[in-house]
Amino acid sequence: MFNKAIILFTLYAFPFPRLAVSQVTVGADRLLSDEFRLIRGKRIGLVTNHTALLRNGVHLADSLARHSDVRLVALFGPEHGVRGEAAAGAVVDDTVDVRTGAHIYSLYGRTYKPTPEMLSGVEVLLYDVQDVGTRFYSYISTMTYAMEAAAEAGIPFIVLDRPNPLTGSRVEGFVLDDSLKSFVGLYPIPIVYGMTPGELAAMINGEGWLRNGVRGDLTVVRMSGWTRTMWYDQTGLPWLPPSPNMRTLETAIVYPGSCLLEGTNLSEGRGTDRPFENVGAPFIDGKCWAEELNALKLPGVRFDAITFRPNASKHAGSECGGVKISVIDRKEFQPVKTGLALLSTARRLYPSDFQWYRRSIDRLAGSVLVRTMIETGERSDRILDLHAKRVEEFVRRRTSYLTY
Repeated sequence: MFNKAIILFTLYAFPFPRLAVSQVTVGADRLLSDEFRLIRGKRIGLVTNHTALLRNGVHLADSLARHSDVRLVALFGPEHGVRGEAAAGAVVDDTVDVRTGAHIYSLYGRTYKPTPEMLSGVEVLLYDVQDVGTRFYSYISTMTYAMEAAAEAGIPFIVLDRPNPLTGSRVEGFVLDDSLKSFVGLYPIPIVYGMTPGELAAMINGEGWLRNGVRGDLTVVRMSGWTRTMWYDQTGLPWLPPSPNMRTLETAIVYPGSCLLEGTNLSEGRGTDRPFENVGAPFIDGKCWAEELNALKLPGVRFDAITFRPNASKHAGSECGGVKISVIDRKEFQPVKTGLALLSTARRLYPSDFQWYRRSIDRLAGSVLVRTMIETGERSDRILDLHAKRVEEFVRRRTSYLTY
């Protein structure tokens, strides 16, 4: 029935966004207005970062700290920290939040999972973080570990839902092989999985994917006004970069494909003003690479030759040739297919310079076949087609957890 590993259900029929026609109310606002009974009189732990803003622009932690009917006793920070100030991959230490006085426990330092000591005195654990709908973006792993810790401690876990910026209707990529589980991929879901954080939490819990088969006492506070076909810029919500290099919605759209370059010696654009959109390396001729990529006629995208000099990360301080990835029709654009094309053409054009970081690329892709098939010269369509059955099975299982 399905002969491709890309299932695009979106009904959005225009290549460029129109003005937002609906105002979405996120789960955090609905918790305080409609579902406050869930936390009234409780000692609260909150897994969060800087994106947890309410409609009035106040951070959820600040609002809870001032509320007379709850007590905020602990904050738990994912990668980049509670206030979103740490660099990608930087270890974050425990500290005290200067705004609320609550103790901050880092979930991106000595542990990824709340310990029983961290949860001591917590009666309800909340999760409110804006995600980008991509499997290897680490916030969903933090959500999973927090839900698992809450389940083991017998504490209710509440996800305050937020939009999937890529819509909730697009699924693409490779379902993660169990042998490649890591912090950038814990469960058998594709790279682009087409679910909100709340829906994904329900699937993880419902499918029994938490360690030792524990089940969380999970509640999802749903959004109002959000539909599956909405891109983030149609929600009426302001874009607040979920991490330092996720600066715009356009970055989030290309990220599921261009982030695969982290598994190679190619720069994925960190240290430039267009991370994940500017890609290349010192050994690349941007004009030649752009011509090869454009000749593939990949849907919804154009490649323009550029030179750039990253000021951080790979090739920092070195002039790189490369391409700017320009999405000209996001309805048609297929980020994972595009990422495969970037990898395969770069390896073919520069075989003596191109290098895999094998452990990294296999974990990001979710399958060793991606690397090994590119090495044999296989086309991206063929690589995706070989994974189609697993993607089809994910889509079938995912259906019962969709709530919008």
